[in-house]
Amino acid sequence: MIFEKNHLYHIYNQGNNRERVYYSKQNYQYFISKIQEFIIPYVDILAWCLMPNHFHLMVYVNYIEMDDLSVVDSDHTYRKRSLNDSIAIILRSYTKTINNEKGRTGSLFRQKTKAVCLDPDNGIIPAWYIVKGSTMIPIQRPDDLYPQVCFNYIHYNPVVSGLVKKISSWKYSSVHELCGAFGPKMINKQRVEEFGLKLSSSDEFIR
Repeated sequence: MIFEKNHLYHIYNQGNNRERVYYSKQNYQYFISKIQEFIIPYVDILAWCLMPNHFHLMVYVNYIEMDDLSVVDSDHTYRKRSLNDSIAIILRSYTKTINNEKGRTGSLFRQKTKAVCLDPDNGIIPAWYIVKGSTMIPIQRPDDLYPQVCFNYIHYNPVVSGLVKKISSWKYSSVHELCGAFGPKMINKQRVEEFGLKLSSSDEFIR
């Protein structure tokens, strides 16, 4: 993945062969804690959703790399750790936990995590849309609305997938924090307002 500072990205990955990656409330909470520890120092999160077999993050990148305070080189300086490194650390750590828990071996997630820039400098937004975490199809949207389309998709993913009937019924997304209710402190509301993003009350974006 190639990240650029001061840009908005949609980051996502899913289980190998679309297999389940979260099995319990504790699994979801553990993954969230890893995002808070390893991702939030680099980015502002505008939206997120953990689904049984995949995850979505909508982030604004503030830093590409930072000092890794846990690793000191021979010259007594801290080694640099990139946002890419941190994403990889989360997936490896989480995979190890689930493998131990379930008595399984091998990779849990797909090899490559995807990251699509939603506000590129050239103004050209990729004409794609996510269905069940992987399929890409064209969408007819004005480019300047694409961040809102992605924002809506992430929050309505549990409804589109048939897991719940209302977005508020799914516990593992940023809906609750956006509405001032319960949930982990993950999103930067100021950044959400900066991009003019609002939760949609319509299903127009999924038609």
